[in-house]
Amino acid sequence: MAEFKRELEPSIDRGHLLTEQANPRSVDLDLLETSALVDLFIEEDLRPQQAVAGASESLTAAIEAIAERLRHGGRLYYLGAGTSGRLGVLDAAECPPTFCSAPEQVQGLLAGGAAALLKSSEGLEDQEIAGRADLDEHGFCGQDCLVGIAAGGTTPYVRGGLAYAKAIGALAIAMACVPTEQAPLPCDIDIRLLTGPEVLTGSTRLKAGTATKMALNILSTAVMVRLGKVYGNRMVDVSASNSKLIDRSIRILRDLAGVNREAGLELLEQANGSVKLALLMAATKLSVHNAQDLLDHHQQQLRLALEACGCSLLV
Repeated sequence: MAEFKRELEPSIDRGHLLTEQANPRSVDLDLLETSALVDLFIEEDLRPQQAVAGASESLTAAIEAIAERLRHGGRLYYLGAGTSGRLGVLDAAECPPTFCSAPEQVQGLLAGGAAALLKSSEGLEDQEIAGRADLDEHGFCGQDCLVGIAAGGTTPYVRGGLAYAKAIGALAIAMACVPTEQAPLPCDIDIRLLTGPEVLTGSTRLKAGTATKMALNILSTAVMVRLGKVYGNRMVDVSASNSKLIDRSIRILRDLAGVNREAGLELLEQANGSVKLALLMAATKLSVHNAQDLLDHHQQQLRLALEACGCSLLV
């Protein structure tokens, strides 16, 4: 059991927060038969999707603003503590293998650092100055974007990071699961995912965590779509770096450019594993160097590069 430290006793009652309220549907949680327990979770887990749908306007604004900054060299940072922070780290870590983005383009910062991924460090979230310090340590600057994630909206670590982002002219985006009036956050764009009280009171790794994961999926994927890393619904900026991804890349070349597996593999070898470059070469018959120059001229936008040559893919 963790040592109780009286000096950490809260000075405010957080019971009014939506994420801290008791769910009337689960007051007999410990008495339910297992099947009824599972059914209750399934029914309540419909709420995250509804919560994300309710935040569509703010998500749209965030995606467009982030994409604009990233086009001009800015980066996207996620900042959070506990479950919220771990979800941000997860989303950031999945961007390079999915979109071949530079590791520094999307970064996830967690209170307590890498050690807190495996071992809970909740006390560190109470340090408001630590949010700013972690951002500074990772080179955060005014041209960047910050998504501060705090399910209950009161985490000092996140509040400090968002306030710092606004102070230096960075894009500050808040993501929380309580209404703004319950826990206002310093931000330019306010994303509120109102999932309601948890089945297990206060356990925001449940519905709040699910809604946050869904929202981050939409956010990062849509930003990458806007940056030209997708053609149709294919991840054409994926890098063919293992057996599964080589197979997926060959199938993308087959479906979009009509080349067989042998020809697709040869194109990938010439393009050093870049599916986007291989697709452009297949469609235009350009050499690897000329195709790369064409992509560079069109800011890595495959569709624009194809249109400039009067070429197209199959879909």
